[in-house]
Amino acid sequence: MRVNRVVPNLTVTDLAKATEEHAAVLGLRPVMDHGWIVTLADDDGHQLSVMTRDASGPVNPDVSVFVDDVHEALERARGAGLEIVHPLTEEPWGVTRFFYRATDGQVVNVGMHTETT
Repeated sequence: MRVNRVVPNLTVTDLAKATEEHAAVLGLRPVMDHGWIVTLADDDGHQLSVMTRDASGPVNPDVSVFVDDVHEALERARGAGLEIVHPLTEEPWGVTRFFYRATDGQVVNVGMHTETT
């Protein structure tokens, strides 16, 4: 399994304002907007997400980690005895993901883009 991308997630109350502020200060631009989460990025692939409330998870994750094999990542999380906070789910926006809670309480969203055939 390989990690492809790591994106910090900030929980915000005003998505539009947070998007505008981070874009202005950091020079990032919105590259994804689902209405509850906006991901901002630059041309070099640096990313930051801001979200109000996760669309299907029970809590907002602190970070999103995209991997090339989410099923292997889930088995590793289970093998490590970590709490699975959100089960492996094929989301309607084209991502298969799960959340685990690290022993320090941080919630990690692990996902991969769902392949379509």
